[in-house]
Amino acid sequence: MKRIFDISEPDRDIIASLREKIDNLTKPKGSLGQLEEIATQIGWIQQSLNPELCKPHNILFAADHGILDEGVSVSPKEVTLQQLLHFGRGGAGINFLCDQHGFELVLVDAGVDSPDPMPKGILNMKLRRGTRNFLHEAAMTHEEFEKGIDCGAQVVDKVYARGCNIVSFGEMGSGNTSSSSMWMHYFTGIGLDRCVGAGAGLAKSGVQHKFEVLSRARDNYQGDASPESIMAWFGGYELVMAVGGMLRAAELGMIIIVDGFIMTNCILAASRLYPNVLLYAIFGHQGDESGHKAVLDYLGAKPLLNLSLRLGEGSGAVCAYPIIQSAVKMINEMDSFRNVPVTKYF
Repeated sequence: MKRIFDISEPDRDIIASLREKIDNLTKPKGSLGQLEEIATQIGWIQQSLNPELCKPHNILFAADHGILDEGVSVSPKEVTLQQLLHFGRGGAGINFLCDQHGFELVLVDAGVDSPDPMPKGILNMKLRRGTRNFLHEAAMTHEEFEKGIDCGAQVVDKVYARGCNIVSFGEMGSGNTSSSSMWMHYFTGIGLDRCVGAGAGLAKSGVQHKFEVLSRARDNYQGDASPESIMAWFGGYELVMAVGGMLRAAELGMIIIVDGFIMTNCILAASRLYPNVLLYAIFGHQGDESGHKAVLDYLGAKPLLNLSLRLGEGSGAVCAYPIIQSAVKMINEMDSFRNVPVTKYF
């Protein structure tokens, strides 16, 4: 059954009051740059002159991809399962970042190619043991696509019930930059050659092979060119669940911190279903994957960081969180010229 989301645009009447408050903080007008923009956006989303950040969560979906059979990644399929279990044990990159910045990490098996039950601490939402090979057929059925959207929304419901109002999304799935590149190409019209990059570390010849495989997959596409068809034909279960999670987060009025190339293409895809989802997004960083800057520019996004990251997992989004905290602290904790004996200066 298709899930319908009600994602409204927050009332803009409060924006003038937010800007007035920020402009009267004890600083030259506009001198805190992007922090001022973030504080305005969060206050607008929350409809509050005193916005707050509560219980941040990073939701990480993992799944395998049939297109991996075509040699489009240096990462073998077994790495998806191995890394998901590694996340559960606490020793990966996203683990120390979540610990450092106070994030709860939620792990979800969206479609890992393993017959074994996942250990405690990993949510079982497996749709299938990996997608089909989209070079030859749709990666997933329409029913799997709709269930994936709903599963992602359900996970967000869980963290929202814990009091979370700001969420980031991560992924693990060998080969998933191929799906992301296809979504980017179809949803932006940018040439496929500019959408395809090295992923986990392909050499130049490997990138060329990947481009050739994806070009053939585009030629073989037999869908109706609707957003749902494109997402189902070329997508991954973890990516579709992330889309569902983003849509539900926006529906609930939560702040979404967008991670790297893959998650940027997920919110791009989500916006093809519900454009207002972008109003709730803060873009964490610009990564090193070829195509990320191009899709950010297409969206008019202003990423907070540029640290040459290409790990995924939600790492760049979590790294950006302290900047978002600074924006909220600014609007809540700085004095106003109205309250202190400092002459207003510009």
